[in-house]
Amino acid sequence: MSISLNTCILILKEHHLLKSSAVQDTVMTKMEYVSYDSRDIKTNTLFFCKGAGFRPTYLSMAKDNGANCYVAEQPYPEGKGMHALIVRDVSKAMALLSAAFFRFPQDDLYVIAITGTKGKTTTSYFLKGMLDQVNGGRTALISSVNNVVGQKPEDTFKSSLTTPESLDLFRDMREAVDNGMTHLVMEVSSQAYKRNRVFGLTYDLGFFLNISPDHIGPNEHPNFADYLHCKLQLLVNARKCIINAQTAHFDEVYAAATTTTDPDSIYLFADEKFTNPSLKQTIDFRFSTEELDMARTKFQVLCVSDKAKQLKIAGEYQLKMLGDFNESNGTAAVIGAGLAGMEHDPAAKGISQVSVPGRMQTEVTKDHGVVVVDYAHNEASMMALMGFMQREFDNPKIIVVVGAPGDKGISRRPGFSKSLNAYADKAFLTTDDPGFEDPMEICQEIDAGIDHSKVDVTIELDRQKAIYDAISMSKNGDVVLICGKGEDGFQKVRGINTPYPSDINVAQQMINELEGQNEHFK
Repeated sequence: MSISLNTCILILKEHHLLKSSAVQDTVMTKMEYVSYDSRDIKTNTLFFCKGAGFRPTYLSMAKDNGANCYVAEQPYPEGKGMHALIVRDVSKAMALLSAAFFRFPQDDLYVIAITGTKGKTTTSYFLKGMLDQVNGGRTALISSVNNVVGQKPEDTFKSSLTTPESLDLFRDMREAVDNGMTHLVMEVSSQAYKRNRVFGLTYDLGFFLNISPDHIGPNEHPNFADYLHCKLQLLVNARKCIINAQTAHFDEVYAAATTTTDPDSIYLFADEKFTNPSLKQTIDFRFSTEELDMARTKFQVLCVSDKAKQLKIAGEYQLKMLGDFNESNGTAAVIGAGLAGMEHDPAAKGISQVSVPGRMQTEVTKDHGVVVVDYAHNEASMMALMGFMQREFDNPKIIVVVGAPGDKGISRRPGFSKSLNAYADKAFLTTDDPGFEDPMEICQEIDAGIDHSKVDVTIELDRQKAIYDAISMSKNGDVVLICGKGEDGFQKVRGINTPYPSDINVAQQMINELEGQNEHFK
């Protein structure tokens, strides 16, 4: 693959991003590689000077290693002798030029994008599971857990960001196309829009699941309005929109969708019991609970409006995951499958086989109650998880192991306190990706908001010991919730991914020690 300097200039001019250029022969010059990492350079590389941590010495390194052109928001003496494209916004420029370099792979994929404060990963996996039924397993995935760009084992790998940097995203999409993948399901975070990782990308389907305060802090969004604004951009850039009518800020969400999408291409769904007299729009799909237990969830999808009835997806569906809150995620995914051309029977078969790594992985023990490992990592997901457990088990003793990450998601911490006050009997506050912060101070910040007359609190920074202690103290009838990290095999400590066995493995080891069993989490 390659891109000519002349093409780069034309694209940047078209989008009013080019401020100036210092070039020699624009026609003949080609770049045969693209990178924003000075350690990843080949001969004739187009190098992007981006990021808060960028230093001019990185450009010197890139030049020495073979880069022949750089893109930056200002000229650098270190780039003397290279072609230079000076732009108004280097992150936008990188998205556009990367898409062109990788030959616009989005044009060869049916692209489905999902956003929401909670439920993105689960909905993405549900959709992939269904689409795989009709396309022979050729659904690519970009998620906060794994990325899948092909059908071979080596084509599935751990993700580092919910939505990758634009250059990495388009590279993955090109690889997916070259591997014969026909569909792409991707999570799109608010940071993806804040950092222009998906700038210029249009989706065939765009989902808005829900919104609640999250990701607000010095390194993320300055306030909730900015967070919501970034989330809404997904709908603005989607050809068809699927919206949870029960979401907070519904009027703003729906208005964002209508800025670029005809109302006939906007689909609303909600629980069958949901009513809102002020809602002017017709709800197209309803879902209702059929059965809940520790092994499965059954629910019905009802097609209400005329345009909904055109999709042959009405009927019963079954999930391998517990939790009534997953019915909403499942319904969203079923609607997406229907809009992608599927009908009920293959969709029901596909979704019934899906398990999501680190989500609601459950073990019913002999003598220590029910142990659940889940990625719940904000107030909304914690409330949904604990509320379900309280209803399902008729007010059990709820023991929670939880921490909060450092350097980001600072706004989540009061939400952890609030959710623990609402449902928990015992809380072990522990370490969860502290970054450059002191994990004890993070725990103390959460503890300060807890009502100790309701919740017994232990601060145990050793996460493995906290999990051991929580399971050890639990008895039949109790519920142990291990929240936050799921199957993450590391702790982010002072800029380093420090190996960690994962919550699932630690919990399983503890259960094996206590009960001498070797079963895996469901």
